[in-house]
Amino acid sequence: MSSNGGTVNFEHGEFCYEFAKWAQDITENSVYLWGFGFDGTACFRKGARLGPISLRKVSYGIESYSPYLDSDLEDYSNVFDLGDVPFSDTGNCEKDFLKSSEAIENTLMSQKLNESKNRFLLIGGEHSVSYAQIKSYLKQFPDMVLLHLDAHADLRDGYEGHHYSHASIMRRCLDHFEDGHHLIQYGIRSGTKEEYEWMKEHGTLKTIRSSFLESVESIPSDRPIYLTLDLDYFDPGIFPGTGTPEPGGEDFNSFISLMKILQNKKLVGADVVELSPELDSSGNSSVFASKVVRELLLVLAGEVEGDVNND
Repeated sequence: MSSNGGTVNFEHGEFCYEFAKWAQDITENSVYLWGFGFDGTACFRKGARLGPISLRKVSYGIESYSPYLDSDLEDYSNVFDLGDVPFSDTGNCEKDFLKSSEAIENTLMSQKLNESKNRFLLIGGEHSVSYAQIKSYLKQFPDMVLLHLDAHADLRDGYEGHHYSHASIMRRCLDHFEDGHHLIQYGIRSGTKEEYEWMKEHGTLKTIRSSFLESVESIPSDRPIYLTLDLDYFDPGIFPGTGTPEPGGEDFNSFISLMKILQNKKLVGADVVELSPELDSSGNSSVFASKVVRELLLVLAGEVEGDVNND
């Protein structure tokens, strides 16, 4: 699994993400979409394991052009779909999860991301699937800013017996933080008293949209940024297809405001998780999520192109 022609042993389903091409090899200066359909630690309503296939399937019904970013995926030839991470359900939830996570980490650690200028967008799956990708990015970008958009703080040190629970993803990522790393959280509206005390003590939580956007705008344009987006960040009135909905969330326009800022920043990777398509019989949540992914792919592809042209 390298940029030197190694075979990528991931699973290709019936649907590739529209405007992308199936990839067998990882080459340089490219954007890669891949999925991890796992929801083994989901504690309320399961179904996020079906997110990657649903998101890909409905992508055939949306346009390649974003009027918000004035950018078109058809103008990029370097956007690929790797398929899904293999997952063997043996009944040992943590063992199975770690085996698939290892495949992600091995792939990313072989890439030397800053040199290859490859960008990866992971689609889930519950939020725990982000762990291996974020961990790998933290190792390779010692000054990275981690943007966490979510309804939940996800700072518990394990939950319901799962060390790598979806409710613990930020805590597990913090295990790998170094002095140069920085965490910004926004959209959080649910958590324990202890989680809120930690966020206040460390100054990670932004509670006002303008303040959050200003904090992102102030990040130097050459400092790497990674975005982890739990789709329950959005208000359940407009995005009901998620396992742990919380009232009072954000809307699509606020997300676009962030994308417009990130167009001029160094977005090096992202993940979009917690789409549970069967919880929204209308199918609107899957379409919504697919458009979110489109915007992120455009920002990532634009960043790669700009990075290459500046060499």
